[in-house]
Amino acid sequence: MTQMNMVQAITDALRLEMRRDPRVVVLGEDVGKVGGVFRVTQGLYDEFGEDRVIDTPLSEGGIIGAAIGMALYGLVPVPEIQFSDFIFPAYDQIVSELAKMRYRSGGEYVSKLVIRTPVGGGIRGGLYHSQSPESLFIHVSGLKVVCPSTPEDAKGLLLSAIRDPDPVLFFEPKRIYRASKGDVPEGDYTVPIGKARIAREGDDVTVLAWGAMLYEAMAAAEQASEQGVEAEIVDLRTLWPVDIDTIVESVKKTGRVVVVHEAPRTCGFGAELVSLVTERAFLHLEAPPVRVTGFDTPFPYTLEMDYLPLAHRILPALLETAKF
Repeated sequence: MTQMNMVQAITDALRLEMRRDPRVVVLGEDVGKVGGVFRVTQGLYDEFGEDRVIDTPLSEGGIIGAAIGMALYGLVPVPEIQFSDFIFPAYDQIVSELAKMRYRSGGEYVSKLVIRTPVGGGIRGGLYHSQSPESLFIHVSGLKVVCPSTPEDAKGLLLSAIRDPDPVLFFEPKRIYRASKGDVPEGDYTVPIGKARIAREGDDVTVLAWGAMLYEAMAAAEQASEQGVEAEIVDLRTLWPVDIDTIVESVKKTGRVVVVHEAPRTCGFGAELVSLVTERAFLHLEAPPVRVTGFDTPFPYTLEMDYLPLAHRILPALLETAKF
């Protein structure tokens, strides 16, 4: 085991897989000599050269379009979109081409690639550097969506994603890029896509969270414990396909569920999670499901900490749901 933050763990995964599989290439804005705006790809250019670590023009549609072409010809590209807020110029390439390639060709062609991009707020990035667009991609058939919360999971899930036969959106919560630290196994290992983990056990209320909000949920759970409420926290890790079995088992135990996410409330992934729980565990629910989310506004700059569903907003939801 080695102590790493999330940036180091992701870099380690990329380096490991590029050494293992010569088909893997990295491309994006400033990913080469600079090492990326967050330095996630630092050192890869020096080791693997400009043919496998490719600096691209500022054109998200071009980056993803080129990556799809590479994948169709047998490479395994890992394109980076510098911030998830900038992914929308590539949205048509992702939903109209990438997600549908296997289906439209009857399985003859696949686009095996991983799109890496930082997501979420908490770094005073304002409205163009703080969004969480996961629900827009979960809605699209043919895509897998991953969002790790710990360095160990970030490395293991990225290795799984690169080896997966389907296209994967790999969302990296930038607020905890360096704040989240932990033991990371050395060498090769994988964390399975589609499997959640119980981050904290409890009997009174189930909390579903991912990314940076996992830590806010954990902080709220510790405060709730002081008032006699024990929350069980499920770290989704993979958003789609979601591990509904683990979620339902937890809800059956607690009878209550609270969903926490940074994205706006309306049509956020929390709404789908509530629907899935209600369909599968309705008779076990002892309180209405609750969502603690961002607001239905553009992401604010000066009011960032009011917008984010931090622990002080999660705690009342836990207490009220547990006592319903």
